Amino acid sequence: MKIEDFNFAGKKAIVRVDFNVPLDENGNVTDDTRIRGALPTLKKVLADGGALIMMSHMGKPKGKVNMKLSLSQIVPNVSKALGVEVKFAKDCGNASEEAAALKPGEALLLENLRFYPEEEGKPVGVEKGTPEFDAAKKEMKGRQQEFAKKLASYADCYVMDAFGYRRVLRQGPQDAGLPHGERGERR
Repeated sequence: MKIEDFNFAGKKAIVRVDFNVPLDENGNVTDDTRIRGALPTLKKVLADGGALIMMSHMGKPKGKVNMKLSLSQIVPNVSKALGVEVKFAKDCGNASEEAAALKPGEALLLENLRFYPEEEGKPVGVEKGTPEFDAAKKEMKGRQQEFAKKLASYADCYVMDAFGYRRVLRQGPQDAGLPHGERGERR
């Protein structure tokens, strides 16, 4: 299903966006092209009367919290671009309360997904090519599934608007509980 064919009224949509934007030494956005690129999708959710939850990564923190890569720095830019006050969840893996409190027409940005090693699926602190690495990688797969289920629990539907794909609605039971569908157009 394409996003244009879906009505988000009364639904919470979790949208994967690419907000990996460049920042200066003071944490100011120096190029908001990626934020502006996501606006058609984000505004569609809000215009339909849905609640919007945005998730993204920034940089390569390798599964560790690094405040220089915090998405909190871009909240003012996203709020201005969207035309609504964007709320911020300081821990993307524990944002159930913030997501549950979201009302139609409101927007929430989750903290950097890559603060969790499950986002990339690479074991942290184990040398590649060792038996320990293989065991850690297998264990990580299970943790990734649990992480995806947690993120999915925040919303009714999932939209992919990152990594070169645009305006994709996933509708169905796949992807660890995230609704699933067809890919969108290539950017």
